Amino acid sequence: MHDLVIRGGTIVDGTGAARFTGDVGIDNDTITAVGRVGRGQREIDASGLLVTPGFVDIHTHYDAQVTWDPMLTPSSWHGVTTVVMGNCGVGFAPVAPERHDWLIGLMEGVEDIPGAAMHEGIQWGWESFSEYMDAIEKSPHAIDFGAQIPHGALRAYVMGDRGAANENATADDIAAMYQQVREALEVGALGFSTSRTMLHKAADGRPVPGTYAARDELFGIGRALRDTGRGVFQLATDHHRVPEELEWMRMLALETGRPVMFNLSQIDQAPELWRVGLQRLEAAAADGAEIYAQVAGRAIGIVMSWHLTAHPFAARPSFLAIADKSPEEKAVAIADPEFKRRVLSEASVGLGEFETFVTTSWDKMYPLQHGVDYEPDASASVAAIAAHSGRQPDEVAFDYLSGAGTHGMLYFALFNYADNNLDVLHELHQHPNTRMGLSDAGAHCGAICDGGMPTFMLTHWTRDRTRGPRLSVEHIVKRQTSETARSFGLLDRGLLKPGLKADVNLIDYDKLNFAAPEVVYDLPAGGRRLIQRAQGYAATVVSGQVITENGTPTGALPGKLLRGPQGG
Repeated sequence: MHDLVIRGGTIVDGTGAARFTGDVGIDNDTITAVGRVGRGQREIDASGLLVTPGFVDIHTHYDAQVTWDPMLTPSSWHGVTTVVMGNCGVGFAPVAPERHDWLIGLMEGVEDIPGAAMHEGIQWGWESFSEYMDAIEKSPHAIDFGAQIPHGALRAYVMGDRGAANENATADDIAAMYQQVREALEVGALGFSTSRTMLHKAADGRPVPGTYAARDELFGIGRALRDTGRGVFQLATDHHRVPEELEWMRMLALETGRPVMFNLSQIDQAPELWRVGLQRLEAAAADGAEIYAQVAGRAIGIVMSWHLTAHPFAARPSFLAIADKSPEEKAVAIADPEFKRRVLSEASVGLGEFETFVTTSWDKMYPLQHGVDYEPDASASVAAIAAHSGRQPDEVAFDYLSGAGTHGMLYFALFNYADNNLDVLHELHQHPNTRMGLSDAGAHCGAICDGGMPTFMLTHWTRDRTRGPRLSVEHIVKRQTSETARSFGLLDRGLLKPGLKADVNLIDYDKLNFAAPEVVYDLPAGGRRLIQRAQGYAATVVSGQVITENGTPTGALPGKLLRGPQGG
C-alpha cells in the first residue's frame, strides 16, 4: 500500500507528451508508480484536475526572506515547489561583519526590498557562503530552495571598498574570488551570478559591484565552475548590449564547459534587438556553447500606485512633500482638490532617462480595473483614454490612481510590449535555447508583482489568450518543470516519473486564476510589498507531503536546502 495516491487525475507529466488519465503513487518522498496504481493509506480524488510536477522557478530573490518566511510566499501560493535565489549578483554571503548594512543597501536598491524589513528580519549568523548555507538550512520551509553565490557580495568581501566601488580586480583579487566561488560550489551553491546593467544600483545610487568587471575577472571566476564541474554562470546585462556581450559568453561557456544564462527581453528603444541577440545565441549554440536566454512569461510590468515606489507623480514636488507619510495621511492629502491642482501644474524633478520614460510614457500605462489584463489593447492605455475624452494624460492617470480611496493602480508594460502585444514571447517560449524565468519572486516589493507568473503561464498562454495564438498545456508545464529543473542540474524533479521526487500540483484548470495585485504590510518591521494570490490549486505536494490544500497551508514544512546538483 502506498503512503499517498493521487487518484484519477489528468496527468501532464512534464515531458511535453500528451496528457493522460491515471494515478500517481507516492511512498515517503518519492514517486513510485504512475498509471494504474494500487491503494494508498491516503488517497486524493483528482478527478477533473490537472496533475503536474511542482513548478521550478529559477529566478527569485528570497535571499533575505528565506531567513524569516517558512512558506516563501508568493511562490508557494502558485504551485512552485523549488526556487533558485541569488540571481543578478546580489545576496548576503560571503559578508564581513561590518558589511551587513551595506549589503542590505545593495539589495534594497537593486531589488526594491524594504531595508527596514531586512534589518529586522535577517538574523545574521554567518560570514562565509558555507556558513550562510548552514544558517538557512536550519529553518523549516514548505518548499525547496537553492542559492547562487553573488558577485556583489563576493567582490566586497574579497576587495573591500575597492570592490564595492567597482575598481579593477588584481590578479590576487581574482585568485581569491576564484577560491571563494570554488568553495561555495563545493558546499552546494547552484551557480554564480553577476549584473552588468546600469538599471541595478545600490540604495546610494552606485552600480552593483561587478558591473564593469573585465574579462579576466569573469573568466577567472568562471574557472571555478569548470574545475568543480558544477554550477550555472548567471548574469543580467543591459538589454541593448546583449548581442555584443554574447561573444564573451560564448567563449566562457566553451572554456568552462558550464551553462551560461542571461536575461533577454524586448525593449521599446530597440524593439528588434532581441532578435539579433537570439540569432547570436543560436550561433553560439551551434558552436557547442551551452547558453540559455531567460525570458519572462509576460511583459515585465511596473504596478503603479500612490502607495508604491513608482507612479507618474513620484518626483513632482507636491507628492515628494507627502511621500513619507502613512498611507492614511497620504490618502487624506491626495483627496484634497488643491493637491490635484498643484501636482498637475508641476514638473518632475531630478529624474534620469529611465525614470522619465517610466513616468511619462502614457501609451504604456493601463488602468487596472475589474481584474488584470496582461495583454491589453493600445486603446485601453491612459494615452488613448485621454485622447478619447479630451483630457490631459496626467489628469487621467491621477484620477485612476485616486480611485478606490487612493488605492487605484496602473499597469506599466515595461519590457516585452513594444508591439502592444505578447507575440515576441509567444515566439521566445518555443525556442530551444530559452528558459522560463525572470519572475523576480521575493523582490521589487513596491513595483513589480510577477511572482505569480507560473499561474499566468497556464491561464493566459494555454486558456485565456485572445489576441494571438496560444500554447499547449503540455508545453507550458514542461517549460516550468523539467526544463527549468534540468537547467540547474536538478535531475531528481520536474517530471512525474517513478524514482523522482514527489513534488506535485493538483490544479482545477477551469477555476485557475489569480487575484489583482494588492499592497500589504506583512514584512518584518511592517514592510510593504505587492502580492498576488492564486485560485485553483486544489493541492500542492512537496516531498510527498501536502503543503497546501485549496490555497490554505497545512502546516507541513518538508522543504529543504538544495546543495548542488540533485539526482542523475
